[in-house]
Amino acid sequence: MKGKRIFAVLMSALIIVSAFAGCSGDSSKTTSVTSDSSKATTSSNSSESSKTVKAESVNANFTARDMDVGYEETDAVKISCSGSKFNISGSGATAKDGVLTIDKEGTYVLSGSIDEGRIVVNVTDSEKVQLVLNGFTIKCTTHSPLFIKSADKVFITIKDGTKNTITEGTSYTDLADDESNVDAAIFSRADMTINGSGSLTVNGNMKNGIVSKDDLVITGGTITVNAKNNGICGKDCVKIADGNITIKSEGDGIKSNNSEDTSKGYIYICGGKINITSTTDAIQAETMLTIEKGEINLKTGGGSENSSKTSGGKDNPQWGKWGQEDSSTTEEDTASAKGLKAGGDIKISNATITADTSDDSIHSNSNVTIESGTFNLKSGDDGIHADTSTVINNGNIVIEKSYEGIEGSNVTINGGTIELTASDDGINSAGGSDSSSMGGRMGQNSFTENSDIYIKITGGKVTVDASGDGLDSNSNLIIEGGEIYVNGPTNDGNGALDYDGTATISGGTFVAVGSSGMVQGFSDSSTQCSILYNLSSSHSTDEKITLADSSGNEILSYTSTKQFSLVVVSSAKITKSGAYKLTVGSESYDIEMSSTVYSNGSNGFGGGGMRGNKPNGFGRGNNGNPPDGNPPQMPNGENSGMTPPDKPSRETSTTNT
Repeated sequence: MKGKRIFAVLMSALIIVSAFAGCSGDSSKTTSVTSDSSKATTSSNSSESSKTVKAESVNANFTARDMDVGYEETDAVKISCSGSKFNISGSGATAKDGVLTIDKEGTYVLSGSIDEGRIVVNVTDSEKVQLVLNGFTIKCTTHSPLFIKSADKVFITIKDGTKNTITEGTSYTDLADDESNVDAAIFSRADMTINGSGSLTVNGNMKNGIVSKDDLVITGGTITVNAKNNGICGKDCVKIADGNITIKSEGDGIKSNNSEDTSKGYIYICGGKINITSTTDAIQAETMLTIEKGEINLKTGGGSENSSKTSGGKDNPQWGKWGQEDSSTTEEDTASAKGLKAGGDIKISNATITADTSDDSIHSNSNVTIESGTFNLKSGDDGIHADTSTVINNGNIVIEKSYEGIEGSNVTINGGTIELTASDDGINSAGGSDSSSMGGRMGQNSFTENSDIYIKITGGKVTVDASGDGLDSNSNLIIEGGEIYVNGPTNDGNGALDYDGTATISGGTFVAVGSSGMVQGFSDSSTQCSILYNLSSSHSTDEKITLADSSGNEILSYTSTKQFSLVVVSSAKITKSGAYKLTVGSESYDIEMSSTVYSNGSNGFGGGGMRGNKPNGFGRGNNGNPPDGNPPQMPNGENSGMTPPDKPSRETSTTNT
């Protein structure tokens, strides 16, 4: 018999190596996973308003027994259920008044149906228990149906080919004095692992679906959770290696919330398929969120249609009213409806993530690092937001809808394919924290002075469609490589490029189109030549832009997706003394270069020329500031086209609502 058990463990170890190559399956080792953005500098500055707690090391280890679904039939205690009776074959469990109590280490196989009853696991903190669900249904209207009161660790194995259901009532009326915190259909005070290949449905009708006050590990099974509040919670951590998990919750979907120990409160996912529809956050880690593999589909707060602004541009009075607050909610941590959210770092690789969120789709109070993966995001606020650094090294990222597409104190893009649409700024860098990170309205950001503010693009292909500023840096803009295409604003209160320091380009291909009222081009400290051209007329959507040399050789071409009156282009093929022809639709313009920066504006500053045919027009200079005085007056005496979108000033501190 022992030989069979050893064989099962060895087979499970082989499964770990073969099926979960992205996870660590050696129980004798601990793998540390930290946010390592070696390709870019990550700022260490964190705002006091953000949750700065971080996981110093994430245990990405899955033990052999976490994966092992086998058990020895002859040693197992078999419990068949009917009505309110537990029929026990073996020792280690007793039943009284509809309560099954397990008080001895071992394996217990549950089958049948209990109309009104409970299971309590109460062994010593050095003992392990395996519960095998073999076509088992239980309901309890007065308490948690499955309560793990004490144990070293409990394994819930969902037997292959079986359907199992655990359902709680809408209120608890039978709690002992030491059970006041019990608040889930499956509630554990010990480490808990769910494995197997059968199906389990958990109905948390009173509050939560599955809760562990220690570690919660899922390595398999088809798991469906319906919860009045949170779906799946592991206080110290949640680790998912595999499984098909579907959650519908009126609170958060998956959550780890240990805020007292900086080495805990993390979520680690390296496989499986996860579908979450939640009223508030879909996946929330108190510290670090690491996703190395898996297919994740998220919808929060009614989706991106439930955004901060209505289609008419007015405040949506329903935005932010996502659900009830739980016991962990504070004034600084109010409900939010984000897709992926972490108080510390977020690191993602090799995953497929689809999100339709009322609030940010991806949000970190520290750093976001995307190494690879496929992303399709629709957000009522930011597509990707980090209070500190946002780093994208690779991946296929589509931000179909957002208020601001990508945001961070600094944003670095080293590779990948990025397509984003934003109703305000496309890519935004600004110093300090986003006070909307925990529940305020979008744009209500309290920004502080920070020397590590920049947008830096070194590679990849980036396409931006922004109604506000296309690339907006509160300090410097740095282009070192890649292909960048910016379809900027059609209103004159914003620009395709907007920076407060310098904008330098030293490599890559760059094309930006948009309005000419707030025009900026590249600074003359650039090492690669650029051209800023204010067009003689406005051009419509789908007009082709080409730049050719004096011999007619095409240097670059692009077709705008929006109306525009300004073109900014740069290429390594443009030289300081070359002659070029810029063609836009049916119009052509001859350009003679004499320096690194060309502008046909009559009062350009640092390459940021202005539209010369516009009365009193101005551009921003090397310091990003307009000339002293009032905004330019249009011929009718109004500040026509110069009013930015309805967004609070970044210098204005706001209070969460």
